[in-house]
Amino acid sequence: MMKQAKFLDWYLKIAIGSAIIGGGMEFFMIKTGFYDKVTVLEAEKRAYENSPEAQAVREALNPWRNKDAQATKTP
Repeated sequence: MMKQAKFLDWYLKIAIGSAIIGGGMEFFMIKTGFYDKVTVLEAEKRAYENSPEAQAVREALNPWRNKDAQATKTP
């Protein structure tokens, strides 16, 4: 019974320490504008992914493009 309480205390300390560290990281990211920067980068990435240039690159780098074309030609 004594060992169980000892381990419970240890896990409680780890949980509290982890919550403090995680909260500090979140506070730092909010104060430095991390989320604003990531939002802009994600918007730019999505705009590029929908562009004709990105579609051409995806088609050119698709290793199955020739097999897909042959499959559609073969009856």
